[in-house]
Amino acid sequence: VQLVESGGGLVQPGGSVRLSCRASGFTFSNYIMRWYRQAPGKERELVALISTAPGITNYANSVKGRFTISRDNDKDTVYLQMNSLKPEDTAVYYCHTRMSALGPDYWGQGTQVTVSS
Repeated sequence: VQLVESGGGLVQPGGSVRLSCRASGFTFSNYIMRWYRQAPGKERELVALISTAPGITNYANSVKGRFTISRDNDKDTVYLQMNSLKPEDTAVYYCHTRMSALGPDYWGQGTQVTVSS
């Protein structure tokens, strides 16, 4: 299993960025995919998840209405569209999946998003 994120960078407050996570080594369409983030000095937190069933998503309260998670099963890729970015969104963003309720868990290498003027 491999998860490879891309798309991070430096963005101004109020700006937008789209993260991508390309998956390989498993049947992508069969698994829930998640985006987590970890800011300096803070614990890793769940940002958004997308189910295998069409249209089922869930978001942290802090990003609701600003972030959108989506997936393209033909491309084995999950996306995180981030709009109206705030400095407090600055973090390393990680793609995640879990093979079953008991694991194992798989993580990407992370991509840095910095929101600053």
